[in-house]
Amino acid sequence: MSETSKTARRGRRTVARHGALSSPNPLAFLLKILGVIVAVVLVSGAGVAAYAAYDLAASFGDEAVELEGQGTAPPDIGAIEGGVDLLLVGTDECEEEYAYLFGARCTGADAGGQLNDVNMLVHISNNPRRVTVVSFPRDLMIEQPSCTREDGSQSSATSKTQINEAWGRGGLSCVVKTVSDLSGQNIPYAAKVSFGNVINITDAIGGVDVCIGNGGIRDRNTGIDWPAGPRTIEGIEALQFLRTRYGLENGSDLARISNQGQYMSSLARKLRSEEVLSDPATLYKLATTAVDNITPSQSLTNPMTLVQIALAVKDVPFEEINFVQYPVFTDPADVNRVVPNHEAADKLWAALEANEPIELTSDPNLTGGVVTVDPQPTEEPVETAPTPGVTDTPAPTQTAVPLDDIPGQSAADQTCSAGNLRANG
Repeated sequence: MSETSKTARRGRRTVARHGALSSPNPLAFLLKILGVIVAVVLVSGAGVAAYAAYDLAASFGDEAVELEGQGTAPPDIGAIEGGVDLLLVGTDECEEEYAYLFGARCTGADAGGQLNDVNMLVHISNNPRRVTVVSFPRDLMIEQPSCTREDGSQSSATSKTQINEAWGRGGLSCVVKTVSDLSGQNIPYAAKVSFGNVINITDAIGGVDVCIGNGGIRDRNTGIDWPAGPRTIEGIEALQFLRTRYGLENGSDLARISNQGQYMSSLARKLRSEEVLSDPATLYKLATTAVDNITPSQSLTNPMTLVQIALAVKDVPFEEINFVQYPVFTDPADVNRVVPNHEAADKLWAALEANEPIELTSDPNLTGGVVTVDPQPTEEPVETAPTPGVTDTPAPTQTAVPLDDIPGQSAADQTCSAGNLRANG
């Protein structure tokens, strides 16, 4: 039985009330901790985005010959063809400026090194476009392949290793290879960011609004002691929020994944706001900050590729953007670790391969990381008389595939942190 299913069911709690959400812009789907860094240059659509990407790309060719009197313009591009699979990796590393936030991880005798603690596979389907973000728990125990390190040496394949050790076995390439082997998906694009870099990215847009439920959050490991209610987080607080685990209801890594989903959705709403979209200076600051804070695969070094990816998903509604946790069971050998639920995972991969809509039937309240939020009732639509001689033709629909054993939520859902005020260390 998975850690999620073992958590006692709690009643639905109304923490705050908000209006209904509209469809997102191109950035709304790649966010969590890392998506923003890959697609941030796209937030304004093809106009400012294409210019920003073109201008940033020009900096790589400082020694190219300028043709006197011959102006140039950003290229006219379209959406990338076919589907896209992109791996976003967040590394937990002891950056000097933020090491004090990581406790024993960065101060003990074994301090140092990098761990790929956030691993998200972003799947963008071919037409009709849908977006599914699959998060792999850092405590997931799996087989791992042999990888080539930067110095050319080979790490040995393993029969059972925690997924967040893949970075140390061969960097970004090894993380991609490990997730590809586990999922069966070809992954041509990838990018990495450290947790510390998240601070710079959040600050570039003036912070993100989140919601704290269950009376508040207290976590000595990350320095959080926040009351319940809405809170705008930026700077160090953004990193604290994204890293908190023991400040959540059941203190698990699975709970942290759910709570990070709240941040992602809130960030999407901020990026859609007039405060960001109508300010070219903010947009460009966001673009340049992203470029300065990511390590991309070679396949993502062309900024135009990022624009094409964003254009492919710019019209996807929130209801077709899903954030899911890779399905797991509790590891029989260690209750603090998890192992793959291959049967449930196969159902997910099959639905993505067939480009079928998915229905997440698992209750988010059971994750121990978030509590659901009831939106305000929307106004009833005004009925109008039909136009004579015109018959409405309903759009074709597909039956959604129910994923009963996979926790997650759509971008249309709103949640608040399932806070924990118990003393924790």
